[in-house]
Amino acid sequence: MKPILAVLMFVFAGNAAAQLTPDQKVTDFEHLAALYAKQYGPYEWKKELQGFDLLDIGPWLEKVKASKDDLEFYDVMSEYVSSLNDAHDFYSVPSNFVARLHFSADIYDGKVLIDFINRQRLPVSEFPFEIGDEVVSVDGKSAETLVRELSRYQIAANPRSTRRFAASIISVRPQQLIARAAELGATATVVTRDEFGNFSTHVIPWAKTGLALTQVGPTPSPRSIASQPDRTAKSADYLTLLGDLHRVELPARQTVLNYGGLNPIFSPPAGYVPRLPRTVNDFFTSGTFMSEGRRIGLIRIPSYAPANTFAAIEQFRQEIVFFQQNTDGLIVDQMRNPGGSVFYVNALLQMLFANPFQTIGFELRATSNWVIAISSALENARAQNAEPHQIALIQKLLDDITTANSENRGRTGPLPLDDFTLERNPATDAAGRLTVYTKPVMVLIDELSASGADMFPATIQDNRRGLLFGMRTMGAGGNVVSANAGNYSEGITFLTQSLMVRKDPVSVNGYPATAYIENVGVHPDITQDYMTRDNLMQGGRPFTNAIVAAMVEHIRRNQ
Repeated sequence: MKPILAVLMFVFAGNAAAQLTPDQKVTDFEHLAALYAKQYGPYEWKKELQGFDLLDIGPWLEKVKASKDDLEFYDVMSEYVSSLNDAHDFYSVPSNFVARLHFSADIYDGKVLIDFINRQRLPVSEFPFEIGDEVVSVDGKSAETLVRELSRYQIAANPRSTRRFAASIISVRPQQLIARAAELGATATVVTRDEFGNFSTHVIPWAKTGLALTQVGPTPSPRSIASQPDRTAKSADYLTLLGDLHRVELPARQTVLNYGGLNPIFSPPAGYVPRLPRTVNDFFTSGTFMSEGRRIGLIRIPSYAPANTFAAIEQFRQEIVFFQQNTDGLIVDQMRNPGGSVFYVNALLQMLFANPFQTIGFELRATSNWVIAISSALENARAQNAEPHQIALIQKLLDDITTANSENRGRTGPLPLDDFTLERNPATDAAGRLTVYTKPVMVLIDELSASGADMFPATIQDNRRGLLFGMRTMGAGGNVVSANAGNYSEGITFLTQSLMVRKDPVSVNGYPATAYIENVGVHPDITQDYMTRDNLMQGGRPFTNAIVAAMVEHIRRNQ
């Protein structure tokens, strides 16, 4: 009976007239702000780069106090976090409600175009729009207005990434992101324009799933409710702590076509011979093709968070051994990659270098909270007979953070999070033989290459290992954890704790010279944009042709 009772109580709360009290809203906002004040790694960088001071909470408290209902309060919480312009960080409303129109859209050639249609739900006989048609408006609002309004729910560190993510939620509205998504009507009136300029209007039902949240209140008053523990950097479990530090991945909230998908978004080159995947359990797509007398390898890394890290590393090693013996050059595709684990990123990188190289460091917020958490994790590791290298790594982190904390510095210097040094050696087998790729390499990047997928190409570029081809990466430069963001409103926030630091500062237009990846991203050596209508309608064939031409020239120059 207890689970049923709990559900009934939740439904009752969702339909009750009472809302959170003003005191409860203030308490939860102050809790959220305190999390960022204590834990947010890029605080000084955001203040320098964009003039946003997360400690200046006076105006936000006024907004909180002025909020008329719980949903408006959630919007204030979300807006505060989105003001950081950090791709990792967003405020999550406690709801599983989602409304869908059963098509997806993205920005191609600067326009919002349809790139997928679920024809089982939207049969062509009733909804005769096509892939490649432009979304002109929804419910009277232009597509550009919608992108602008929805952008604050999909902040992604650089403007191009943010706009694309915002376009993706024109047709998919999760209440987890958008508090007022539950207020959508039964249908949406969508105006489209085809390639010949013809307009058409379609009334599409919103397909709604989950339980719509309308208000959280009533809840007990601040004087009678027990405080819940903050989950940020508090665990004494050494494996949990290391896992949090290694997490360089966007929270799973994106609806862009093929984001994190196993197959490349572009068509395979002519004559492509596939190797992987052979089974549903494979971690990569790979194969070879010939062009101008050169045999070229291609491997797709869909994310840096495989279901089985060590099995994935071994499969990548097998592919590298094959490519080393059988190809003249290698293309590594990590477009639309949401990131993953620091350890995994570095493990794959070690198979692409024949000589020692320097990986990305991380500056950690040096707080007493971290000192306590890491010292507790160290005791836990020793008590559980952890591996000696794990104990030594935690001890090094503790020493560095303790020193920075005692010197009242905002952050540590650049630290390795998965080893004792930023200098890494090439991969070897059990017999000590190199298992690396030594020939020309080209890495494909785009504005949806995020976090771990910022780190990977930055290391390639910093150590002059290969060419970067495509568009600048997202600029999600740190590790991320989740934390309770208020006992009364029960939201969750995702929080960046550190800053990725490159080997040397770089200078790019629009940013000060810096070694930070956050917001700046990693810029390509060869710029090529996949997001055109021609690529959408031709399966990426023009983009594929440009990749092949660039790779052939790269091989020729390095022979």
